[in-house]
Order: sequence, then structure tokens, then C-alpha cells
Amino acid sequence: MFEPEAWKNDVVVGAGDAVSEPSTDETVTDSADSAAEPATEPPIGESAPAEAAPETEPELRPQESEESAVRETPVSASEEPEPEDGEYQYKSGYTQRIYADAHYAPADESTVPPRYYTPPRRPSKVSPEKKPRKKGLFLKVACLCLVCALLGSVGGAALVGRSFSQRIAALEEAQENRPSVVLGTDSGSTKKVSSAESDSGKPLAQLYEQACQQVVGITTEVTVQNFFGQTSTSAVSGSGFIISEDGYILTNYHVIEYADKGDNEATVILHDGTRYEATIVGTEESNDIAVLKIDATGLSPVTLGNSDEIRVGDEVHPVGNPLGELEFSMTNGHVSALNRVINTENGGDAINMFQIDAAVNPGNSGGPVYNAEGAVVGVVTAKYSSTGIEGLGFAIPINDAVRIAEDLITKGYVTGKAYLGVSVETQYNAMYAQYYNMPLGAYIAGVEKGSCAEKAGLQTGDIITRVGDTTVESYNDLKQAMKAYSAGDSAELEVYRADKSMTVTVVFDEAKPSN
Repeated sequence: MFEPEAWKNDVVVGAGDAVSEPSTDETVTDSADSAAEPATEPPIGESAPAEAAPETEPELRPQESEESAVRETPVSASEEPEPEDGEYQYKSGYTQRIYADAHYAPADESTVPPRYYTPPRRPSKVSPEKKPRKKGLFLKVACLCLVCALLGSVGGAALVGRSFSQRIAALEEAQENRPSVVLGTDSGSTKKVSSAESDSGKPLAQLYEQACQQVVGITTEVTVQNFFGQTSTSAVSGSGFIISEDGYILTNYHVIEYADKGDNEATVILHDGTRYEATIVGTEESNDIAVLKIDATGLSPVTLGNSDEIRVGDEVHPVGNPLGELEFSMTNGHVSALNRVINTENGGDAINMFQIDAAVNPGNSGGPVYNAEGAVVGVVTAKYSSTGIEGLGFAIPINDAVRIAEDLITKGYVTGKAYLGVSVETQYNAMYAQYYNMPLGAYIAGVEKGSCAEKAGLQTGDIITRVGDTTVESYNDLKQAMKAYSAGDSAELEVYRADKSMTVTVVFDEAKPSN
């Protein structure tokens, strides 16, 4: 096939035309023809190898556009005019490298940052120059502080020394004027030793010596039967104190309860170890008071104080036999509160007591509570016992106990106690009241014939809700309210009957052992 000589080296390619393939019977060895074939784009990120064009032969170059896969060095406008769209352009002597990947550019030619771009380092900050410190100012401040410290120490030492001297002088003067007791003698000379005193000036050692002559131990035996019918006997110990020279002993009822209800005897033990078989003179279970009598004379009775005059904070000293083994132990404390209404463990009536913080334990029951002058102001009766709770002891005021004891000694029972003459259902409570839609109170289960209750018109099924100005919600409330009255006193009772409330007036009878 004939080809013009000029077409062997120069080829004009249209911008929208494709280069035709050579015929099968001709072999094309020209590198420009092979470069004109459309190149297959390699994967993104991989560069196509650049083919070096002969220096003497021109290469084919389609007009450059946005979709072109060829990158070249731009030609200045002065060297070559800008071609128009669709116009063929002839390039000769093109020696630039051709790349198949339109997204790839060598690092030395690209102005776009690489895929993994690392920003340039920021210039390091230049630290400002530090101004030199003035050493003279620090030295001046240090010297000033030192001078102030020296002046302060000298002034403080002078004040402390003066105060200390005054304190020493006051202590020496107090030591000279402090009373002392004689504990013993040595080779005819008397040795004076200071002793601790109570708040009012009575030495505690002297108070304890006095108490040992007045406090007694009381033991009784209780016989119990186990599940297999076997019986065993154990001792019950408590305390008491002498109230007369001829052998009357005051104690708690629960200390001698087993002896009173059984065939056991109560034994009284003095400080010197002398033992006496005691006779029970009288008991008042509702107030936890009992009086015993031993066949002895010339005893040392206690001095009775006035419990109406005690105040919170007064010093008190219980003496007794804690645990039944530590005989004649004395503890110290103060009155913590007054007028505590306490129910004892045996389920008796609520009793008015005063509270103390002195240590008391089982075995102290029935023992005296001394005040600072050595007079008895109460009878130890109860201790609030629970895990982790201490310092809660209670005592019956001595005025109440002595009044009961005098009646027991002279008449065998407590005289003047108000008596209503009704039996009360103790199981009536808030649950029953709510279920039957009735008020809380003392539910009357029976009325004694000829009693003041029958005379006042009380009936079985009535509910007493008030006695005088005191609200009644239970049987214990009724008994506590009646303690404010004596035999012969009159009181107004509010009674609930058949869905109505009414008021009746009653004149109390006297409670006797027979009723």
C-alpha cells in the first residue's frame, strides 16, 4: 500500500475520531502508532509506566480537555495560538511523559496534596525572656517575718508565764483549802489523803461505808419443771434496804414474787454476811413494792430524802448486788429525766419513775438510789435492756414507795386506792374498734354487784373513753387514770353505748385485798 512520505512520521488525529487499526497483512512497528491506541486505565493509586518517545519523531496528542487522561506541560500563549473546538492540531517534537491514570500526578508536578496529607509543623513558640527577679525584695520580706516572729514569741512567753504563775497559785490555794479524810495512821502520825467528794461535799467513800450498813441482799429460790417432768431449783437475787431499826426491809415486788406465790422463802443477807429468813409483810404488785421483816434489832436504817425536790442533773449513786454476785457495788450518775411512765417486764401496771444514767443491772432491783447528801431518793426498779443500749435506768420516787410501805406495814394493803368495780376486756384494741366501727377505750366485760359502777349505771358492753380530763383508749389507760383519784373521790366518765356517747358520774370505792 502506498503511503505518502510525509504521513509516515506525522499523523493528524481529530479530537472526536479514533485511530483506525492497521490491516492484518501489515505489521506496524512505529511506536507512535502503538501509543495512539487507547490505553487501559490502571487501578486508582497505581501509575502507568511512561513511554519515552523518540526525539526525532512527533507523537499523536488529542486536544486536552477535562476528561482527557493525558497531562502535559502547558504551552504559553505566545508560542502557539489557542485552538478552537473541533479543530485539528499538529504537535511535533512532544517530549512530555504520558500517563494513563487521570487521577495520578507525580509528586514533583502535582500541586494537590496527597491522599494521606500531613499538615506542616507549626513553628515552635518562642518563650518570652524572663525578667530577672529582684532578690533584694525576698530578703527584705524574710527579715520582716523573722522580726515579727521573735517579737510575738517574746510577748506570748510573757503572757503565758504570767497566766501559768496565776494558775499555779490558784491550784496551791485550792489544795490547801480542800477537805480531807483520815484513812489510817502510821507510828502515831496522822496521814491526810484527799478523797473524791460528791457534788454537795460528802465524800463518796464515806457514802459507800454508810450504804454498806443499810443495803441488803435478797435471795429466793424458784422451782421449775422441764419438758420431761424433771424439777430444778435456781436462785433469784436482788437488793433491798433497811427502813427501820427493828428489821423492816423495802424492796421490789418482782424480787420476792416467787416466794410470795410459792412455798419458797426469802433470805436477807447483811453486809457482814449474817443471813435472816424474812417474812413477807405486804405487797403492792401494781406499783412493784414489797415490805419484808427480819428478826433483828439495832439496825442502821436509811435517811429518807424528798423525791419531789430532785432535778435533772442531780448526782445519784445506786448501790446493790448486780448479777447477784457482785455484792454491794456502787455506781455514779445523774438524774436524766423525771416523770417517766414505765411498764415493767412482768407486765404490771405503768409506774411513774425518774430516769438515771448510772449503771444498773439485774440484781440492782430493790436497791436504794442515794443523792449527794447520802439520803435515799428512789428505788431501783427497771433497766431498759437491749443490744447496744446503755445508760437507761429507772427508779420509783421514794415518796411514792414510802407511802405504800407505811400502808403495807400498818394495814397490810395500800389504803385509799380508788376502786371502780368493773372487769375490762383486755383484748379489745384498735383492730376490733375499726372492725365494729366503735371508738377506742376500756370495754366493760362485767359489772360487780353493789359496786360504784353499778350505782352509776354502767353496763356490760359499755366503752369508757374518758375519765375526768384524761382520754382512755385501753385498760392500762383506765388504771393509770384512776391513780389520780382516791377512794371517795368523784369523777365524770364518758361512756359509749349503742352508737351514742353519754356522761356518768361515779364515786370511787376503796380497793381492798378482798376485792
